[in-house]
Amino acid sequence: MKVAAIQMVSGISLDANLSEALRLLRQAAQCGAELAVLPEYFCFMGHQDTDKLLLAEQPGLGTVQDFLSDAARDLKLWVVGGTLPMATEDPQHAANASLSYDSKGKKVSRYDKIHLFRYDNGREAYDEAAVLKAGDTPTTFDMQDRSGQLWRVGQSVCYDLRFAELYRVLAADVLLVPAAFTYTTGQAHWEVLLRARAIENQAFVIASAQGGTHENGRRTWGHSMVIDPWGEVLALQSAGPGVVLADIDIERLHQVRQQLPALQHRQL
Repeated sequence: MKVAAIQMVSGISLDANLSEALRLLRQAAQCGAELAVLPEYFCFMGHQDTDKLLLAEQPGLGTVQDFLSDAARDLKLWVVGGTLPMATEDPQHAANASLSYDSKGKKVSRYDKIHLFRYDNGREAYDEAAVLKAGDTPTTFDMQDRSGQLWRVGQSVCYDLRFAELYRVLAADVLLVPAAFTYTTGQAHWEVLLRARAIENQAFVIASAQGGTHENGRRTWGHSMVIDPWGEVLALQSAGPGVVLADIDIERLHQVRQQLPALQHRQL
């Protein structure tokens, strides 16, 4: 199955971001991808964190959800909508939600980011909990590709990557990591963490990132990539918008798990 990790440099215009996302999704579909994963905050990166509250959508109702459903249906492509802000019962906090749609445009899952990023090195500071409400439910969905092969797909978002126990619970064939890693933390930890999650779970990883300098001045690390269950990077793009394509093979996954049955050897 051919998959695509979509890399973007999203800005402050919702319409411009959706237009760019559609361009990249079309490119992925034209190249034969069956599953495309957009990055975290693909639809909007505002001047300040509270800006996203203005765009928070109700379940089943909203411009971004309509966009994802229409794109998946029109392109006959499974689409994972990175993240978008979804309304909660508290108007001061939104959920950072990753929504998945099948190739007919039907929503098949919603995952709310569980681990909220906080970082302060004296020069740059972030605290997602100021405007986001954490999720509490590990989420997977089953995807049947065009050959009839069934894949178990596990969802995560950005900072979740640092919490290995989440991926053990997912027990998936394919792990998704839409992200907007900062340049500082990404340069230090992004690839090594992604490869570790692939190796220890003997699973494919599709990591779709924001990658560049944004209108709000934030700089993200990029380096969207697809990794195989042995930890090999199959495809990568360092910076700027683009489509990272790779073929993932269920037989390769079975081979790795059979030759080194580490998942069967777990004691804890």
